[in-house]
Amino acid sequence: MAEHMDHIRFRQTWDVLYATASDSKRPPGMSIRQFLSMGLDFCEHLHMHHTIEELHIFPVLAKKMPAFRKESQLLTQHKQIHAGLDQLRTYLQDCARSERELRMPELKSMMDGFGTILWTHLAEEVEQLGAANMGRYWSVNEMKAMPM
Repeated sequence: MAEHMDHIRFRQTWDVLYATASDSKRPPGMSIRQFLSMGLDFCEHLHMHHTIEELHIFPVLAKKMPAFRKESQLLTQHKQIHAGLDQLRTYLQDCARSERELRMPELKSMMDGFGTILWTHLAEEVEQLGAANMGRYWSVNEMKAMPM
């Protein structure tokens, strides 16, 4: 459930960032500095989310679930996502430090570069972690003991 809530927050933030990049209009009352901060927070939170998954959650799940084993599609997707995420973070940091000018078409292009894989990945995680699928591999007591 917490996993799904994180995904909802990621989607909400992405949607604000992407809409702004698409039409070059920030939400009412949001400064450029706040917009850049929102983008950097998104990058940091998604990076932290995936790091926690890879270090603490996926190894537990991988004991019984092939989808979470090393070199699985989900872990490969993490690498693909982070290539785009790292580029986005660097761009936003440069803009926040006034080393680059924030250009919305450039921002949108970066987001387009990894958006599809990001949302495919998050949907597949939710499916894998759903009750019906988890019940195929784990007992209720085993699931209660998991570090989630």
